[in-house]
Parts: sequence; structure tokens; C-alpha cells
Amino acid sequence: MPKLLIGLGLALVILTVYTLVDCAVFDRKRIRGLPRWVWIFVIVLVPLIGPLLWLLVGHGRSTPTTRSYRSVAPDDDLDFLRGLNGGGVATATGENRPFNEKDQQERIRRMEQDLADLDKNDPTPGNGTGVDPKKKEPGEGEQPGRRDA
Repeated sequence: MPKLLIGLGLALVILTVYTLVDCAVFDRKRIRGLPRWVWIFVIVLVPLIGPLLWLLVGHGRSTPTTRSYRSVAPDDDLDFLRGLNGGGVATATGENRPFNEKDQQERIRRMEQDLADLDKNDPTPGNGTGVDPKKKEPGEGEQPGRRDA
């Protein structure tokens, strides 16, 4: 019988120390019922009931009450995409309307056309000038007036 009482007493001390440390380091916003200092007094002064009350009532929830948000890449976040360019596409009247697939296809077509126009203005090796584009840079190829040639 004395071994049982020693075992129960040791378990009570371990429970009290555990709840005391848990109360001392627990997030202040999640403590329920009483202020932290009152919970510490209850745990210490009421041997078995104090730690049990802390675990059942004061400990609070295991997760914070704030809502957690899932991380989303910017190109998958519709709110972010709507916020670009003032929230939509500017129309001829100056008002914004939501961005849609047709607008995106039109923008891609315009960009491709601009690139094609730039390519038309760029000199190519077969344009009749007779100059190889690789040898246009100074210091490359044989050019008249070079001392090292």
C-alpha cells in the first residue's frame, strides 16, 4: 500500500509540474476562463483539481481561432489577376470590365504581330547588302586598315 501512495504522489507531482510549465508558456490569447497568474495559483494551491481544471478548461483550443489561409500562386489566384490593370480591361469608354479569355487571346495576337513587324525591319543575311552580319562587329574578320592583319 505505501508503494501505491508513493506512486500516486509522484504522478500528482509530475502532473502538477507539467500543467504549471504548460500554463506558464502557453499563448496568452488562447488561455480561457481566468488570467494566467490565477491559473498558476489554482494549479499550485489545489493539488489534483487545479491541474485537471487547467487541462479541461483553461488550456484552450489546440489551434488558434484565427483562420488560416492556403497559399496560392499568383497565377492561380483569381482575385490577384482581377486586381492587375485596375481590376479589368479598359474599354473604349474608359470603364473597366473583367478580364476574360478573349482579351488574353487578343493580347497574345497583338504581341505576335508586333514581333513579326520587328522581324520584318531587321536586316537579314540575304538582304542584298553583301555584308555578313557576323563580320559587322569591329575586330572580327578581315577589314581594311587593321594593323594585325
